[in-house]
Amino acid sequence: MALTHNIADIRINYMKHALTEDSVSGKPLHQFQGWLQEAIEAQVEEPTALVLSTVNAAGRPAARVVLLKGVDEQGLSFYTNYTSRKGRELEENPYAAATFFWPALERQVRVEGKVVKVHPEESDTYFHSRPKGSQIGAWASPQSQEIPSRMVLEQRERELKEQYAATDFVPRPEHWGGYRLVPDYVEFWQGRPSRLHDRIVYELENGLWQIKRLAP
Repeated sequence: MALTHNIADIRINYMKHALTEDSVSGKPLHQFQGWLQEAIEAQVEEPTALVLSTVNAAGRPAARVVLLKGVDEQGLSFYTNYTSRKGRELEENPYAAATFFWPALERQVRVEGKVVKVHPEESDTYFHSRPKGSQIGAWASPQSQEIPSRMVLEQRERELKEQYAATDFVPRPEHWGGYRLVPDYVEFWQGRPSRLHDRIVYELENGLWQIKRLAP
């Protein structure tokens, strides 16, 4: 099917906000929390959605959308199947990048750094905060593996529902848990008119965050 519009002509002149070195926090994760709070209050769609980019041992990149489930002084946390493609790639190369885009606020955030597994107790706590159906789904899906049909998933789900029908407790699978992206580079992008966007970067140098402005 051919496109009905010339996508080269699609453009928006960003004019809502500005970003200056004087206006940002001295700590990138504090700045991120402020922007995330504004995105939530603005009711942007899926404010915690991020594009997670990983690289395997051969240097081949892959990207997918996951949901942020925690942010603190240590970094950004998300949860997944450790045996999935992203899990295997993080095992081979523990560095990744996360990209957030909030078009309603004309903002983007890029976070780069090393990824580590969260403590098992932290994974347990989050797993048991999820709906029971999601807990069963973590058991039912051999994430990223080839399966013959959807019926295989649905049959496995039915079996697990029967297995745990008499209890509200579903144990966390050992192959499922959390990761934390510990940043050493964080970039805040604010759209501005005439494509002269603001880009403020935090880079970790000798244990201290350095704040810099990049040309758009």
